[in-house]
Amino acid sequence: MDKDELIAAIKEIAAPYTADKTALAHLSEKTDFITDLKINSANLVDIVLDLEEKFGIEIDNDAMARMLNVKSTVEIIEAKMRAHDRK
Repeated sequence: MDKDELIAAIKEIAAPYTADKTALAHLSEKTDFITDLKINSANLVDIVLDLEEKFGIEIDNDAMARMLNVKSTVEIIEAKMRAHDRK
C-alpha cells in the first residue's frame, strides 16, 4: 500500500469523526487532526482503534500519542506494517 492509499484510508476513517468537512476534503500529510479537522481526543482514540482494525496492526500508547497529524500517522502505520512484513 503506498502513501496515497494510506492517506485515502485515513481520510475515510476520519470522516465520521470530523467536524470540519471542508478541511477533510483537503486532507493532506500536513493536516492536524485536532486543529484542522476539529476532532476531539476521544474521537482520536476511535480513529486509532479503527486504523488498528483496518490494517491489522497494534498501536501502542507511545505511538498513539504521536498520531496528531496525518504525516506522523502514515509514518507509524508504515513502520508497523513493515514490522509485520506487509506493504
